[in-house]
Amino acid sequence: MSAADTSAKRGGGLGDVHVPEIHDLANRLRFAPQQGRIWLDDQRMMLMHVSSLGALRQELIESLGKETARGLITRIGYQAGASDAEMAKKLRSGSSTYDNFLAGPQLVSLEGIVHCEPISLDIDVGKGRYFGDFRLIDCAEAEAHLASYGIADEPACWMLVGYACGYTSTFMGRPILWRETECKCTGHSQCRVVGRPAEDWGEDAADDLRFLQIGDFVKFNPTSPDKLPATARIAARGPASGENDFGMVGISSAFNSVCHLVKKVAPSEATVLFLGESGVGKEIFSHNLHRLSRRADGPFVAVNCASIPEQLIESELFGVEKGAFTGATVSRPGRFERAHGGSLFLDEIGTLSFTAQGKLLRALQEGEIERVGDHKVRKVDVRVIAATNVNLRDAVKEGSFREDLFYRLNVFPIRVPPLRDRRDDIPLLMNWFMRRSAAKHGKTITGFRERAVDALINYRWPGNIREMENLVERAVILADEGGALDLCHLFTTGEEVTSTTFVVQRDGALSQSVDMDEIDFTQGPGGLPTLADTEARMLRLALAEAKGNLSLAARLLGISRATLAYRLKKYDIAS
Repeated sequence: MSAADTSAKRGGGLGDVHVPEIHDLANRLRFAPQQGRIWLDDQRMMLMHVSSLGALRQELIESLGKETARGLITRIGYQAGASDAEMAKKLRSGSSTYDNFLAGPQLVSLEGIVHCEPISLDIDVGKGRYFGDFRLIDCAEAEAHLASYGIADEPACWMLVGYACGYTSTFMGRPILWRETECKCTGHSQCRVVGRPAEDWGEDAADDLRFLQIGDFVKFNPTSPDKLPATARIAARGPASGENDFGMVGISSAFNSVCHLVKKVAPSEATVLFLGESGVGKEIFSHNLHRLSRRADGPFVAVNCASIPEQLIESELFGVEKGAFTGATVSRPGRFERAHGGSLFLDEIGTLSFTAQGKLLRALQEGEIERVGDHKVRKVDVRVIAATNVNLRDAVKEGSFREDLFYRLNVFPIRVPPLRDRRDDIPLLMNWFMRRSAAKHGKTITGFRERAVDALINYRWPGNIREMENLVERAVILADEGGALDLCHLFTTGEEVTSTTFVVQRDGALSQSVDMDEIDFTQGPGGLPTLADTEARMLRLALAEAKGNLSLAARLLGISRATLAYRLKKYDIAS
């Protein structure tokens, strides 16, 4: 953003303030009733009865006391505002500071909390200067409080004030404190809030800051504004990556359940069996299991049983003596010996032959092995971690897997869920893979188009996380430098992509998203859609969505109006 675009000033009455179109934000709100999910961009949302909010507030106030309850409710709002600020920066990147900032008041309106009308707004991010004065129409929180307590003697829109503090502080990179100067709960006809830097409120700012407990999100330094340097913006903490102490990405309950089980079993010596489809991350979990165990200082040896020919699997696992067979010119230790004192990970264990299964059972029971072509028994101290993508119980019934080995391996089974059962993790994973792939290939990628987000969330992911990693990396390679990832970059090899979500129309009604199967991209010589055909179709879709409004269509595509006009002329598309 240019230096000339880091400040904005509007004021002097409502008629002087122009609020940008909200349709670009509304397009990011999608309902997926068949999944029981609502998405706002890549954040999961939920609907809540205002009466339930009122009941929750009343319960907190009466059980914890008003001061404690106010702090909790305010901080809930602060967290929501901080998350929306990160979303606004992404959705309106390239817009003016003014339009970019007003995404917050529009998002809180889109979320059904309140309708905001700016009275006065003065922003200069570079100098750290901020002043905002907003009228709040039909506040849901005030309605909930009034239903429980009636007219009060002090403002009660705590969550909304917390939201404003979190949003503006994150946007500005320094603590911005908001106060409610008028409130329906105190008998006013509407609510009104004013925000400015914390130090501008004087010594009594601490009375409000105690409810926020901002911590390390932004640093509060009560320096006079005229002493702040031009680079006064303090870096706010970036959006949570979702990466846990496993070095893995996920926030879903299914993912956290697996992490919990791994942590529980890691300190023990129990044999662990990871179950789950191909590509769900069983080997990564096994690495973490070893890292958290008492054997962390020992070796971690991994072997994919399916990748080794059946006639060589025994020598690979248990070693071979010189002269045991043609080509065995030297004695060589197997994976068990190499893993002595540590952990041995056996992936796709269901593919082992019956003979290898018998020897593996002995190694597990007795802690000893024999090399191929040798009669010497060698003691090994190894913890076995196994994984399979087949149902071993069914394999036992079919006679292809030893029952006694199954029970020996099935001491502590952990089922790793497929990606379609942990959809809350999809937005985190796709953004994480995008950033990693962009860094790997030296490209700048701005994010995902809304159609791409919709498709990624609804896709069934038969190849799970491994498929997503490869798909996003391919998209990063295909995308233009400085551009965003779209459908034409993602699904290029015949993946079945359908849409089961509904989007908000201009009149507030819901209609089903565009069915991705209906977008018939012409295939080029290499099987990929041709760039010209893809671009022309995207232009037509954007024009149709914007009902001919070129400025809105340009915003939907993430390009300037001049660029849109040039491309429409290039493809002879009537505007």
